[in-house]
Amino acid sequence: MQYGVVMFPTEYAIAPDELARALEERGFESVWFPEHTHIPASRRSPWPGGGDLPRDYWSAYDPFIALTAAAAATRRLKLGTGICLVIERDPITTAKEVATLDRISGGRFLFGIGGGWNAEEMANHGTEWKSRWRLLRERVLAMKEIWTQREAEFKGEYVRFEKIWADPKPLQKPHPPVIIGGDGATTFDRVVEFGDGWMPIQRPNKNPIERIPELRERLKKAGRDPQSAPVSIFFAPPKKPALDTLAAAGVERAIFGLPSEPRDAVLPRLDAYAQLLK
Repeated sequence: MQYGVVMFPTEYAIAPDELARALEERGFESVWFPEHTHIPASRRSPWPGGGDLPRDYWSAYDPFIALTAAAAATRRLKLGTGICLVIERDPITTAKEVATLDRISGGRFLFGIGGGWNAEEMANHGTEWKSRWRLLRERVLAMKEIWTQREAEFKGEYVRFEKIWADPKPLQKPHPPVIIGGDGATTFDRVVEFGDGWMPIQRPNKNPIERIPELRERLKKAGRDPQSAPVSIFFAPPKKPALDTLAAAGVERAIFGLPSEPRDAVLPRLDAYAQLLK
């Protein structure tokens, strides 16, 4: 099993490049940066984590820029969005950002995506809550066309463009893995149709590994290799027995949560997490 870390990169936390170097030096496989363009001050949508929403959610750096800094500081560490809010992004621009980062990093990008939880945030980007999943689907399929076709075109309900030229193409072929976040009733529909992995959040009252057999059966019925969508667990418990359970269930990657804190607080945490890698 591989191990990664997710942290909101902010101005008051350890810098993205320094965090990335520290992770690579300690043997971690990946770093993951979340995305929120902003948080509406109305605060109508409840935070799934419960309680008051942490400041990190409206203070985070743009994930692609932060990951570029991390890429320049490392050679082996994989670089993931955890998650990219595709529903708030133009697909042509995002396709170029993904391809550029994958090229600059030497093919180390992992495209974690999701639909988000904040209805007002996405509404400010012109996205309706009820149609967000259909929008996400079309934007991902459109990006795949851009990444893989010399002259890409797409004609959907939400995304439409005639033939375009858009380079660079990603270094990874056919494109960086599209890893689907979430654990809802229709999540596996997206994983099976256009996903290269599944990345649910581990919660105290919900254990996503119980659904791994269901995912593999769905992939098999769709004519795909049951192992073609590896599972990554977001906010995995940093405890050896829990990690052994994840590994036994067939989880490919455990991702530890890291507070958005300065280096003097973060580095000791990383040293403690690194002991679990042995």
